Amino acid sequence: MTPGLVIFDCDGVLVDTEPTTDRVIAENLTRHGLTIAPHEIHTLFAGGTLKAVGEGAAARGARLPPDWLENAYAEVYAALRAGVNVMPGVLDLIDALEDAGVPMAIASNGPLQKMEISLAASGLWNRFAGRIYSAYDHAPKPDPAMLRHAMQVAGAGPDTTWMIDDMPAGWHAAAAAGCNCFAYVAEGGPARAAGFAATPVTAMSQIAAAFRV
Repeated sequence: MTPGLVIFDCDGVLVDTEPTTDRVIAENLTRHGLTIAPHEIHTLFAGGTLKAVGEGAAARGARLPPDWLENAYAEVYAALRAGVNVMPGVLDLIDALEDAGVPMAIASNGPLQKMEISLAASGLWNRFAGRIYSAYDHAPKPDPAMLRHAMQVAGAGPDTTWMIDDMPAGWHAAAAAGCNCFAYVAEGGPARAAGFAATPVTAMSQIAAAFRV
């Protein structure tokens, strides 16, 4: 099976930003009156936008100033600049797809500035240049708009397009766009993707094997 396009989510698929982001936001919200642990941030808000996190936190009693979103992003960016790890096996998968001539793109609910910070050190930002799509320019997943835009730009049909995402928002977006999906569930295992129209995988090597690259 040779795909016509592979679309990667960013956080939790390409780079391991989520532990840092969850910690920073938990500390921030605690200062604003909502005592919450990093794992609760992940459970409640993973896969969404930081704006949605703020809205959800305010609904739970956080007292957020008008400039909260701007300041929260500044805190997250500062922490990410200290360095994040690339997810295991993803560079090998990208190398294999490039060698096979398979087009690739990124579709993330995060802003471009955050992706540039988290992807630059590994060289992934430059490798995907011009094919990085953000929910700050398109409707956020689970809306399929970003995936449809990526397919249109690449000239790929949904039947040969594969999304790789670690969150239900991405799995729903892939289903709504009519494309195929790998649910990357290294954390939580295949049961986490039960009931979704996505193929669960726990290692990037499984995806490479499925693509035969």
